[in-house]
Amino acid sequence: MKKIVSIMLGLVLIAALSACSSNSNKKSADNSLYNQVKKSGVITIGTEGTYAPFTFHDKSGKLTGFDIDIANEVFKRLNIKPKYVETSWDGMIAGLDAKRYDMVANEVSVTPDRLQKYDFSAPYIVSKGVLIVRNDNKDIHSYNDLKGKKVGQSLDSNFRAIAVQHGANVTPVSGFNQAIDLLTSNRIDATINDNLSYLDLKKQRPDLPIKTVYTEKSASPNAFLFRKGNNDLIQAVNKEIAAMKADGTYLKISKKWFGTDVSK
Repeated sequence: MKKIVSIMLGLVLIAALSACSSNSNKKSADNSLYNQVKKSGVITIGTEGTYAPFTFHDKSGKLTGFDIDIANEVFKRLNIKPKYVETSWDGMIAGLDAKRYDMVANEVSVTPDRLQKYDFSAPYIVSKGVLIVRNDNKDIHSYNDLKGKKVGQSLDSNFRAIAVQHGANVTPVSGFNQAIDLLTSNRIDATINDNLSYLDLKKQRPDLPIKTVYTEKSASPNAFLFRKGNNDLIQAVNKEIAAMKADGTYLKISKKWFGTDVSK
């Protein structure tokens, strides 16, 4: 009799634990970031707002750019309104950690180090790093010539890591524009940045006395950045990125900003 009672109690306990687990899983799913932003109808996005042509303000003061257009289209399709939170690049990833916003849209390179701590969407643009110097510079021709040179880079940038690896003395900057200002005023010797940003800068300011002396051979993928554990949101975003590429919307946005397909 005792054995039967013991078995029955065990079955009741298992059933109770299963119910608790089921309720816990349901509660966890209901509290997922994707469900939260769907319910509120708003997703917060960290971005610089000073990094043309990806995220910047046009002459009217409106926040615009390639990354902004891509994010706007993705969340328009998901019926979620993007709310942008502008911050400097050096504090952007820390802001994501602190949950000041839900994701980052700012030409973020997918790197092994970042993949250890964060998740990314499917890449939506590829780019190459370029080494930029003044027109009169005759000493720097590649990354190997950066040893002992003053190089202006954002502290959390993957380009800063490249400069450090090659022995440069890094001068912290708040973004690409400040690096260019320091370069043209002879306060640094070089800076490394995205080739597309450089081309856009030269298009907007052709009089700048700067040039590129080296371009990386391999392209780097860039994507939206998320905290770990938001797979349902990332899957939803990836689905819309794929749909945009399939129906021609992505190519239209790409040609608007670069005149070509920058996804490959």
